[in-house]
Amino acid sequence: MNSKVLGLFASGSLALLLAACGDNQSTADNQVIIYSNADDEAIEIMENVLDSNGYEDQYVIQSFGTSELGGKMLAEGTSIEADIVTMASYYIDSAQAEHNMFVDLSAEASTLDTVSSYQLPVLGNVGSIFVNTQVIADKGLAMPTSIKDLTDPQYKDLISIPNILDSSTGWLLVQAIIGEYGEEEGKQVFADLIKNVGPHLESSGSGPIKKVQTGEVAVGFGLRAQAVDANEEGLPIEYIDPTEGNFALVESIAVIDQEVEEQEKKAKEMAELIAKEARTELIKQYPVALYEGETVSAQDTPAYLKQWESTLTVDLLKEHETFFKNAQTLGGN
Repeated sequence: MNSKVLGLFASGSLALLLAACGDNQSTADNQVIIYSNADDEAIEIMENVLDSNGYEDQYVIQSFGTSELGGKMLAEGTSIEADIVTMASYYIDSAQAEHNMFVDLSAEASTLDTVSSYQLPVLGNVGSIFVNTQVIADKGLAMPTSIKDLTDPQYKDLISIPNILDSSTGWLLVQAIIGEYGEEEGKQVFADLIKNVGPHLESSGSGPIKKVQTGEVAVGFGLRAQAVDANEEGLPIEYIDPTEGNFALVESIAVIDQEVEEQEKKAKEMAELIAKEARTELIKQYPVALYEGETVSAQDTPAYLKQWESTLTVDLLKEHETFFKNAQTLGGN
């Protein structure tokens, strides 16, 4: 091949390569970026809904811990790289108050509780106690009915709970204690509980159920749905609704206000689709009714479902984190 032909061939190849790269870059630029604190099961359901409705390969979902994603939202505002977030509703409310960063979502949906116009609930989590009945029997432990029962010395080093500093699931426990006993008595209750937890304070909300399933501990506090699932799988796990209350946290979806109108429109369409179409499967995995017309089975209905008396905010979370730290100090941990 002479040099002129070789040069033309090289030029043509380079042009094709640059065109291909340009097409790929264009595709990447048009992808909707979704930041989510949801667990793997919820993300899989959302992906299935998007893919089955024609959005396959048009989005990327990136997972974050609740506190990590919440920190990004509060620090970055509309500069955040995401187009959509699925996140604890209290973080969405706090970020909106700080930065006015979300757009109105016009999906027609009748929620059971009043929510702001810039978020749509996608799932709810409820806290409960759960036990390994085999370990309870082997060690001759009493079956608890309340969180306060778990302060009894018989449970020493046999309880696992999530750390509120790392996991929003831990907030459900703190709300139940303060809601029932107030801050002063509640601090002592929590201090006594921490003594019995010992080395089993978990950084993950799913940590307690894993340790209860393996029998490393007898009792845990975490998401009620996880214990229901373990029970249905035939494991020796029972869930116990604490008399202090089953408090709940809602996770919602919101769309970032941005300059690119076409991208924002697409993000809104996808967010409203998830809120509407994913509920059928999400309510099975997280059996909390959020919209009018939704129902859950008697087994999935907590005995003592309660709500915090005021709106949940990041500032309230910080107050309860301080409560937790003070209880830790009182408990000698």
